Amino acid sequence: MASLRGLLARAFRHPSGALLFVQLLGVLLYPLMEAAPRGRTFFGAFGLVVLLAALRMVRRSPGATWIAAVVATPLAVCSVLYVLTPTRPLLVATAALDAAFYFYAAGSLIAYMLQDLEVTTDEFFAAGATFTLLAWAFAYLFVVCQAVNPGSFAAASPGSFRAVFNPLGERTWMELLFLSFTTLSGVGLSDIVPLVPMARALVMLEELTGVMYIAVVVSRLVALTTMRRGRDAT
Repeated sequence: MASLRGLLARAFRHPSGALLFVQLLGVLLYPLMEAAPRGRTFFGAFGLVVLLAALRMVRRSPGATWIAAVVATPLAVCSVLYVLTPTRPLLVATAALDAAFYFYAAGSLIAYMLQDLEVTTDEFFAAGATFTLLAWAFAYLFVVCQAVNPGSFAAASPGSFRAVFNPLGERTWMELLFLSFTTLSGVGLSDIVPLVPMARALVMLEELTGVMYIAVVVSRLVALTTMRRGRDAT
């Protein structure tokens, strides 16, 4: 328990680590929120926590804080309004603003990792946080796509031996986030499938983003770390 507390303390000393922890916590909590009677309220409240953590991270990165604040302010307002009066236009507006904010935050973290030739502990946290930010951003684009064009995504019926796809049902947030994570990491689409051309276009863009992120950012961090250890050993 003491070692876990120490790990969490070190993580929260780094804005990127705090953001990564909060988002990974969200992966575990979102299924519970969706099943809860007031799931939308919990989801909105947790979204504001992630928003604050991301804003704190942007303040420490080369990204302009005022740009993040310009996007975050209407996002917070739309999130609260959607919890109070859920409508499809508010859902589209909130998800679109979420996607824009997370893409900007991810870009700020990438600029932070590329700004010098030194690799710090916070940059390793940033590598994980950037991945989750990109996954969240594309998941919100999937939400917009589904809201504008119902039936954009299909899913295999649970418990069936053979894959029986249901293209008419609306995919939940966890299903779309799962699709985003599997696409960005390159492990495959699994049981969530894009059907309409725009949904497939978004999935292809995310696949390219995942490949380029690993090839450019992660590989650079690994190479710099290896070079530093080589210098230290000589």
